[in-house]
Amino acid sequence: MFIETSAPGRLDVMGGIADYSGSLVLQMPITQRTIVKLHLRTDYRCDLKSFIGTSQPWELKLDYRDLLQNNQVDYTFANSYLAQRKQTWAGYILGCALVLQKEKGIAFSGATIEVHSEVPLGKGVSSSASVEVATMRALAQAFQLNLTPTELPTLAQKVENLVVGAPCGLMDQLACHLGEPNHLLPIVCQPDLIEPLLPIPHGLHFIGIDSGVKHSVSGHQYGNVRSAAFMGYSIIASQLGTTQKDLEHALQTGERNHLPYRGYLCKILTDEFESRFKNILPEQLSGKEFLEKYISIDPVTKINPDTVYNIRVCTEHPVYENNRVSQFRLLLSTYSQQQLNEQTKTLTALGNLMYASHESYSRCGLGSDRTDEIVALAKNATGIYGAKITGGGQGGTVCLLTDSVGKQTAKALHQQLIEKYNQSLVWF
Repeated sequence: MFIETSAPGRLDVMGGIADYSGSLVLQMPITQRTIVKLHLRTDYRCDLKSFIGTSQPWELKLDYRDLLQNNQVDYTFANSYLAQRKQTWAGYILGCALVLQKEKGIAFSGATIEVHSEVPLGKGVSSSASVEVATMRALAQAFQLNLTPTELPTLAQKVENLVVGAPCGLMDQLACHLGEPNHLLPIVCQPDLIEPLLPIPHGLHFIGIDSGVKHSVSGHQYGNVRSAAFMGYSIIASQLGTTQKDLEHALQTGERNHLPYRGYLCKILTDEFESRFKNILPEQLSGKEFLEKYISIDPVTKINPDTVYNIRVCTEHPVYENNRVSQFRLLLSTYSQQQLNEQTKTLTALGNLMYASHESYSRCGLGSDRTDEIVALAKNATGIYGAKITGGGQGGTVCLLTDSVGKQTAKALHQQLIEKYNQSLVWF
């Protein structure tokens, strides 16, 4: 008998890459979902089929024990095994079994697993997290695990960080597991504080338009921006008297409570950042120069000595993004109680926060010409109040804030882009 579970993708409304620095983020589930069908086996065989969209299925058959080192789960070993065989995609699925075996003690002895996903790859809408969460749900049901609401996403993140090797934050997995239709899910990523759902006011819409440019969270530039933010944090912490030993302890144990701001850039207020820290941060710094004096507390990225990192702007982004998201939530929560003229001002303010977020992405090096084009078109369109690049940036999907008239305007804009680029662009 097959166990069947599912999970949606998500649209990043505000927050995005600031998740790994502890920001408040606002996420919305999309209608597209990933469905996982799982049947446990006892012969250690793993038969995988993954159907993504309309493409031919990816298939893999292997002995689960081949992923183990001396019959024990070793994430680095499993990552290398799949990478060498160009089967990293299977890590998103079988990584769930590996993580549950290591962290929760399940006795996994193989399975037949089919994955059917409407959540498209490379669009910045958490296709990987939806696979991980749906697979985790199936395995948790099969092994009768009683996982807390944030425990399942945390385990799913381990799959992506440690088995697949992609340096994502926890935002995506939390959003895919806990998001509700017609609501924004507020998450304070320190690391996983879930706050009350925020209803989307009647007559307002958050829409995603696929840019046609593929995004990848495992991409080189995303990793560099993330690394630079953590490098900036280490420079600030050292300025405040934190020792190398303190940073090393945080890196090795994951414990950050002893560090300034508990290890999160987003706990620094914008005024404090401007007055105390902005001018001590170098605009750029090579990995070699950094490693001679400091250590990063990020467990999922490595500092490349030969890379020059944009320290100041990448450290600045999450501090200001957290402030923007907090303002955005407050404005949206008061919208329904306002008079019409006040609502118009609120929509303009919400849109300006989205545009500021988009521009900050670009300063970090995570923009793209196509997403910039969509945002520029949105700025001049009736009923569209805001637009921004989403998720890890560098392509993917643009989120638009519209009223009911603007939703039709956005549909026309979407069709215009399809015709201009002769591409099938997804509407979320």
